[in-house]
Parts: sequence; C-alpha cells; structure tokens
Amino acid sequence: MSTVNLTVRLDAEVKQQAEELFDRLGMSLSTATNVFIRQALEYGGLPFKVRSSRPNKTTLAAMEEARALAHDPNAKRYTSVKELMEDLNK
Repeated sequence: MSTVNLTVRLDAEVKQQAEELFDRLGMSLSTATNVFIRQALEYGGLPFKVRSSRPNKTTLAAMEEARALAHDPNAKRYTSVKELMEDLNK
C-alpha cells in the first residue's frame, strides 16, 4: 500500500501537548492521526461526540465571581425573588 503526506495546521502548544500525550500512549502523532482516520472510516463519521465539555472563559469568570460573592460577608443578600426584584426596580 502506498502512503501520502497529510499537512495539518494547528497551534504549536496543542501539537506539543498531543505529542506528549500520544508518546505516553506509546505512539507518534502520525500514528494517532492514522488511528483516528481509520476509526472515522469504520464508524462512518467522527468516532466520538462533538460537544463542548468545558466552560468558556466568560462562564469561568462568572463562576469565579459567584464563588467570590458567596464568600464575601459584605455582599448584598436577598431572602426572596420578590425582594431582589424590588431592589432591581429602584
């Protein structure tokens, strides 16, 4: 079977992390790419779900702000939604 070259552009840091990961698994990035493509062909599509499993930067910032507010004794607190809405409508 003849082989061909495949050129892929990706972030240098991502490439480094991928090479380190696949090295720990005993394979090269080229071998891992071949495994992925063969699995996609066998599966008839991507061999995994495509979804966002990590919060984006905005969500992470909001989560951090919520944590900080939860531990801030000077943060405004409400005992009901009605009380909050009244304060918002002032």
